[in-house]
Amino acid sequence: MLAAVRTQERKVNDAVTAAAVDQARAALLEEVPAEDVGDHLGRRVEAARVVTHLFACHRKGYVGWQWAVTLTRATRQKKVTVVEVALLPGPDAIVAPAWVPYRERIKPGDLSPGDLLPVADDDPRLVPTYSFGDDPVEAGVDVQLDSAAKAQVRQVAKDLGLGRVRTLSPEGRDAAAQRWYDGDGGPDSALARSAPEACSSCGFLVRISGPLGLLFGVCANGDANDDGRVVSFDHGCGAHSEVRLTKRHTSPPPAPAGRRHRLRRRPGHVLSGRSAGGR
Repeated sequence: MLAAVRTQERKVNDAVTAAAVDQARAALLEEVPAEDVGDHLGRRVEAARVVTHLFACHRKGYVGWQWAVTLTRATRQKKVTVVEVALLPGPDAIVAPAWVPYRERIKPGDLSPGDLLPVADDDPRLVPTYSFGDDPVEAGVDVQLDSAAKAQVRQVAKDLGLGRVRTLSPEGRDAAAQRWYDGDGGPDSALARSAPEACSSCGFLVRISGPLGLLFGVCANGDANDDGRVVSFDHGCGAHSEVRLTKRHTSPPPAPAGRRHRLRRRPGHVLSGRSAGGR
């Protein structure tokens, strides 16, 4: 059962449209079957002499929705006019989630063989290799490159053999470092918290160059969970190169103690089978 919608606490500046509940219902019944229309739930003041009346919706599949009939009237006129009739979601209606662009919905691991994920020209994680920073500056004035100029830069860099057209920006580097440090290769993972030693002292840690090499390396232990992955120096696991098992000297267990029982033949008792002579 739908709860009645309270009328908004606004000053009703037009009594005629506010009281025209019957006219609103009549206009609604011209558009939808009577069995789909429920009780009057309230009204909402939209503007001067513009009021929307709300009715419960009993149509299947639209639980929590409301019929909305907007009425208005001209100045110095007593007759109301129907502006529109619509079906709107109420506070308890089931609606689709907010739209998220496809590019923002892609998560790590979603790409399949053959999929392409283009990177925008203005991606803040990348900068032109020739500048490694902001766009060129001429006479103290920033020169913003448009898409055509950036395409020309890529072509020139390719023709001159300058290597990569773009490289990681400081923003992209910091974002990667934070993501790696907060991930499974950082110090806060369950594997790292239970490790006996840190990766910084492990012989399987491969150093990397550049600013990221001050905090990260690559694990080269084929027996470790992080083999071939970037790990922080304060990460760790049980496959550290200097881990040794503690030898415990224990005495062999004693022989099981028990009593030997000897079978005694009672007089007049005959054994069957082989026990009686083997024949």
